[in-house]
Amino acid sequence: MVLLATLQLETEYQCQTALDLCKSPTDTGLVTQAAAGRHLRLMSLPQAHDPAIAVCLCEDDYPGWLPVTALESLQVAAQPYQAPEWTAAAIAAQIPAIIHFTQAAMAQPNTYLWGGTVGPNFDCSGLMQTAFAASGIRLPRDSYQQEEFVEAVELNDLQPGDLLFFGRGDRPNHVALYLGDGRYIHSSGRDQGRNGIGIDSITDLSDRISATYHQQLRGAGRVMRSYQPQGQPMACR
Repeated sequence: MVLLATLQLETEYQCQTALDLCKSPTDTGLVTQAAAGRHLRLMSLPQAHDPAIAVCLCEDDYPGWLPVTALESLQVAAQPYQAPEWTAAAIAAQIPAIIHFTQAAMAQPNTYLWGGTVGPNFDCSGLMQTAFAASGIRLPRDSYQQEEFVEAVELNDLQPGDLLFFGRGDRPNHVALYLGDGRYIHSSGRDQGRNGIGIDSITDLSDRISATYHQQLRGAGRVMRSYQPQGQPMACR
């Protein structure tokens, strides 16, 4: 357990259990989750009666607010987070395991959870980030960050393991993992999806969900590297 009086800005802390990060000190809505073992650093020190502390997750530079009550689940990290280095060929060799992770997650009872990254309930980009992280490959957190991170590929050159991006605005708001044969797996919400993880298609549009998402398909990308932290929080949703 970390005591308030011992907190330091330059120190990395490690999560001993999965933790929920909030949108703001006064908004307890989930913005993301930190799995056990993840590292974080403080962005400011708490003042008296503060309900939450501003933090940034080290692996993806993602900011959020950690409730003060969760401090008991932190401990000082034995050593700073070291980002793994991956080649494109090494990542390609992990694609079957990444696909297996998403399919195993689909086999568990689940629902769509905005901000979910630790399971069994995920949001779309949380499922992608966690599936790759299970093989040691780090992606940015949000779908638009993932689109900027990957190497763009044409839809007629898709390979299993590529990411598909969807959205009607100037940036994506949904992401999926391509499985091959026109199919992709994703965690989609209740409004136009399955309220959980399911498989849809970019070629067979006879299904309502596939047809709905196909109208929003904006492109695809291939993961060619593992994210290297910049040490500064990203601009997030």
